[in-house]
Amino acid sequence: MKYISLSQYLKNEYGEKHFKLALSCATTCPNRDGVCGDKGCIFCSAKGSGDFAQSALLPIDVQIEKAKALVKNKTDNDRYIAYFQSFSSTYGDISYLRKVFFETINRDDIAILSIATRPDCLGDDVIELLKELVNIKPVWVELGLQSIHESTAEYIRRGYDTDVYFRAVKKLKAIGVHIITHIIIGLPYETKDMMIETARLVGKVTDGVKLQLLHILKDTDLAVEYENGNFEVLTLDEYADILCECINALPENTVIHRLTGDGDKSTLIAPIWTRDKKRVLNYINHRIATFDRKNV
Repeated sequence: MKYISLSQYLKNEYGEKHFKLALSCATTCPNRDGVCGDKGCIFCSAKGSGDFAQSALLPIDVQIEKAKALVKNKTDNDRYIAYFQSFSSTYGDISYLRKVFFETINRDDIAILSIATRPDCLGDDVIELLKELVNIKPVWVELGLQSIHESTAEYIRRGYDTDVYFRAVKKLKAIGVHIITHIIIGLPYETKDMMIETARLVGKVTDGVKLQLLHILKDTDLAVEYENGNFEVLTLDEYADILCECINALPENTVIHRLTGDGDKSTLIAPIWTRDKKRVLNYINHRIATFDRKNV
């Protein structure tokens, strides 16, 4: 089975691969500050899923230079994707966000601005800001959906209805943003068919997806659920099987930005098999290569 990887998409669209610089713009989340909750999503780490991002205490220019230093041995390219990863990066004072995003996108070494956020953090003022940014350079917006199923959304304390996601996608498409949707495979109490249905419906509206294995991290409420024996995590074989079927359910022009994802090894509880990233990716890519769309 063939699919469009992020590397392939970048080479096709921009002529070369750009490495991501994981940054933080010091925002929080409406699911943490009391607007729709104060505990965050059940799986989310203390760093707001930005465990590999630069410190929000540093100025953006310093964050960018430090992030570039981390990947300097991996690339000769001097242009990057500025990836605002932590928490909900459109949730904050609009004048502050304008300053941070314009300061970033106007740098010569930044080719693409990528912003991770929630679908319920895209008010009219944010959309207008994104519209201005799109006129300068390509802008990607990553939406943390995880699942289309309302029962799952309630369990993980997502804090918004699935309809909010589809309305956000419509607004982003209207201004020419490249939309990336996060889907978690292996959420408690979801069946394989439920996970595939999420991929199928999301594939109808998104430009790209990040397919993420559920990680159990220390100091999260999900870790308590797991340690109490309320659910089991997927094996590598189970994950690869569901992953292949999710990719099969997506349109062939969907860009696959991620096949599994990493958990911070210092806080990872399960699945332990994810620690061997090279082995995992080799196995997954073999399963994808030998998967025949016609048999499904």
